[in-house]
Amino acid sequence: MRLIPVLFSIAAAGLCAGVAVADPDDSRLEPAFGNTVISTYPDGRTAKLWLQRDGSYTGQGRRGGGSSGRWTVKGDEVCLKQSRPIPAFTSFCTPLPSGGAGGSWAAKAVTGEQIRVRIVKGGQASKSGKGA
Repeated sequence: MRLIPVLFSIAAAGLCAGVAVADPDDSRLEPAFGNTVISTYPDGRTAKLWLQRDGSYTGQGRRGGGSSGRWTVKGDEVCLKQSRPIPAFTSFCTPLPSGGAGGSWAAKAVTGEQIRVRIVKGGQASKSGKGA
């Protein structure tokens, strides 16, 4: 089932609780703005995510499909709620980025796969910002 391709690509297990805030001034997200968040799967395929300061995001799943939606910060996690191509009823949350561009950290996809997440400088200018 291909329900939320990019949300599940940027990954850690569980859903968030608490009050959601799209806070462009949250310095913990600063490294992601204007850059590309890349999740690499064990098979070498990658998923890409672009966060916008206005609380929106666009992404490309590891199978090439596009998606878009809204992000929020809940505690120490960034939560993504997909609106396209298929609206999600729940948010998918993962720990906030560790380090700046060039840094990487381990995470788990919702499928249980261990992935490596990193932030790469640039990339947003080449995207249309429309997502799907």
